[in-house]
Amino acid sequence: MLQAVLNGSRPADAHPALPVLSRHLARDARAVARLGVSSVHVHPRDETGAETIDPMHVGDAVSLIRQEAPGIEIGVTTGRWIQPDPQRRVETVLAWGRLGEGKPDVCSINVHERGWTDVCAAAASVGIAVELGVWTSGDAVTLRQNGLPPGTRRVLAESTVTDPETAVAEGIRILRALGQPPVPVLLHGEEEGAWPVLEYATRVKIDTRIGFEDVLVRPDGWLATGNDDLVRTALSIRV
Repeated sequence: MLQAVLNGSRPADAHPALPVLSRHLARDARAVARLGVSSVHVHPRDETGAETIDPMHVGDAVSLIRQEAPGIEIGVTTGRWIQPDPQRRVETVLAWGRLGEGKPDVCSINVHERGWTDVCAAAASVGIAVELGVWTSGDAVTLRQNGLPPGTRRVLAESTVTDPETAVAEGIRILRALGQPPVPVLLHGEEEGAWPVLEYATRVKIDTRIGFEDVLVRPDGWLATGNDDLVRTALSIRV
């Protein structure tokens, strides 16, 4: 599977084509769905452009994406940097369960963040699947010690090392520490490390992702024209 990560935490001025408004996220979701992408991950924004997990804005973004790209898996973030209070994150995820067409299919929850197991339980209780973010081999050990929470759809092995010479090695360390979990593992990198890690994931035939959240340029160093450009480039890679 190739997942498209459409905007992440980037500021609105990071790229002329960065989707910030809900209608722009829906536009990009439609574009990548036409290329065969079956899963998108987005960071909804409020009227000021700031990241938010507020149900109103999450529901707006998800419902518009669902209209423009029917059948695509829609994931959102629960990042601590958006809402530091774990109890508030739990309450917010529970509220997502009442959003109807605006309810996300999946949410990403980082293993290193305080209260992650409680947020996982909240998501499972309202029928939202979980992507577990594992940023380090230490996070992988924590996950193995705790076990996979109910409702886990996949594990995100996230190489946060941006040096292209070492990003793949860091990803491999995380994969080895994870062992063989009973759910798919999605491996990805970021910035200069994004393309080397994607190429490695393609070579070993595991899930991966691409999009403006992870990188703004194509492998040749040229600025991508949009999320669909990055997806098209990733799909063209044959290792």
